[in-house]
Amino acid sequence: MPKNRLKYFIFLFLSCCLISHQGYTQKKTISSPDSRFKFILSYKDSLTYRVTYKGHEIIQNSPIALELSDRVLGITPRLKHSQIRQVNQQITPLYGKNKTLSERYHELRLDFEGDYALIIRAYDEGVAYRFVTDIDSEVIVKNEKAIFRIDEQSGVVFPEALSLSVWEVSYIDYASSSGIADQKRAITPVLFTHPAGIRTVIAESDVRDYPGMYLTKNKGHFQGTFAAYPDSVAMGSWCNFVAVVQTRQNYIARTSGKREFPWRIIMATDDDKTLLNNELVYKLATPQRITDTDWIKPGKAAWEWWHDAMLPGSDLPSGMNNRNTALYKHYIDFAAENQLEYLMLDAGWSDLFDLTKVNPQIDIQELVSYGKSKNVGVFLWCVAHTLISDIDKYMKTLSDWGIAGLKVDFFDRDDQIAMGWYEEIARKAADYRLMVNLHGCSKPTGLQRAYPNIVNYEAVRGAECSKWDLTANPRHHLTFPFIRMLGGSLDYTPGSMRNRSRQMFKPVDPGLPFSQGSRCHELAMFVIFDQYFAMLCDSPAEYRKYPDILRFLSAVPTTFDETRVLQAKVGEYALMAKRKGNDWYVGGMTDWTAREMEIDFSFLTPGKKYKAEIYKDGYDANIYADQYVFVNQEIDNNSKLNIKLASGGGVAIRIVPLE
Repeated sequence: MPKNRLKYFIFLFLSCCLISHQGYTQKKTISSPDSRFKFILSYKDSLTYRVTYKGHEIIQNSPIALELSDRVLGITPRLKHSQIRQVNQQITPLYGKNKTLSERYHELRLDFEGDYALIIRAYDEGVAYRFVTDIDSEVIVKNEKAIFRIDEQSGVVFPEALSLSVWEVSYIDYASSSGIADQKRAITPVLFTHPAGIRTVIAESDVRDYPGMYLTKNKGHFQGTFAAYPDSVAMGSWCNFVAVVQTRQNYIARTSGKREFPWRIIMATDDDKTLLNNELVYKLATPQRITDTDWIKPGKAAWEWWHDAMLPGSDLPSGMNNRNTALYKHYIDFAAENQLEYLMLDAGWSDLFDLTKVNPQIDIQELVSYGKSKNVGVFLWCVAHTLISDIDKYMKTLSDWGIAGLKVDFFDRDDQIAMGWYEEIARKAADYRLMVNLHGCSKPTGLQRAYPNIVNYEAVRGAECSKWDLTANPRHHLTFPFIRMLGGSLDYTPGSMRNRSRQMFKPVDPGLPFSQGSRCHELAMFVIFDQYFAMLCDSPAEYRKYPDILRFLSAVPTTFDETRVLQAKVGEYALMAKRKGNDWYVGGMTDWTAREMEIDFSFLTPGKKYKAEIYKDGYDANIYADQYVFVNQEIDNNSKLNIKLASGGGVAIRIVPLE
């Protein structure tokens, strides 16, 4: 046989073997740029996937499908073509905890017959997939099959959802997922700990015109579940604020057939520190849609609700029954004296169901004018359903009054219709140059990237719970930052000056409430928690007792240029350093276990001297949690400091360069 013909037959034979093998296995694998993550997709009879991290299988073989009313995408898939691309770029958020973000990923797109595709991305922080459809008509999504098979011996931190209307929940620890009963449901993100010690988080991003995802235990695995599309609603819940769903359709969404569906995310790490600086949800979200942004200014606010508007020791009548123009001017004066950018007026300034009917004791336009004379903007609280009922009228009226923003409360839903409300409010507010603080809302999934006028989401069991129960405690404070903050910033409302130890705390409502943990634990929240709009919860009268504390609260920013996590363990402790310009802020917190932390200042610029203003727990802070010590100390990048943290304790440091 001629030599060339022999080579040709060998080539043909090997090609046939390769095609046959590929046809049989029908698999695609994509790895993260650092090769730690691998996403393995199979598409023979159905779409299934596995995920490995450093060689450990963190997601076992799990199905993916999108069930429409007339077909199921992902069953008997027929691949038309696929393509891979690599991205390495910088993102510059309008604001956040880092001035720039490195976005580096590998992407695999698979286009299938039937006008749909699956896009898979592998980042160094995690992997994600989403469906894309190119169908000319509207589609009805009956259900989405998002399954996550996780080793049953994995531990779980489970933010259990008892209903489809509350996101201010406690985090329940399970030694293994097998201990979770079938049909128990959690809000995402959810944190698992693989037997190999790998933390694995299930989350979502870019949820638009679609319901939010819960994670439900079902026959040994976890599956995404969703609030079905509302059929009928009736006003109810607290004070009839909420359009409560009475009956539902047998599908989860009616939507355009030409669209991208939400990202399903799997993050993993063997270092808890990385969870406090992982912004993958933000990176996967729709880029910024607002071009005119000079009016969007995050900051801190004086706020009356938590302490019942009481000013102990003041000659000025105070308390919730005495809220009037004069009282709020007092709060504006306090804000101006201490470089707080805003005043927040909570419920009571208007009729709850008509925002144009203002409390006759409160002159909003006078307060706005007075605030502007002192560089203090005004935020107003309102009920979501009231605002939505005539959104253009109310937005125009509020904008004409000159307010800076709105705190919109009592959504209590995350079905497709409700998820549309969040975006509509953000978009309309942007049209009228208003910022928005979302309260009583679902967890964030990246909408703040498209609409950075959303300066905060609640969706956390915050300081308000100190009025009613024991759940807002140091263990909680050292749990949710590793999980809930992966979705975005939060409205915890720290700043209590009535701090109590574990044995001395009790809920108080009405009146002046206490908080659990030390005074310095409370100060550290302003560094550790991501809260771009931070409401100080306590009374001006209380803060004025502590001028050194006020210096820190006045100076600490709500947005930063750089974040470094120095030490961290889920549920136990965290130590972080954040930079704004040339100044650094350090916050350290512990759970109910007293411990010692060594702070290594090697992150400072070599060759420079700095002044460290240090707030640390007092000797008796284990019992008397309001005890603290304030000292100044000169440091440089070679300095190390050992700090003793009380039970429920903390440390807060402001670091400024010396001339």
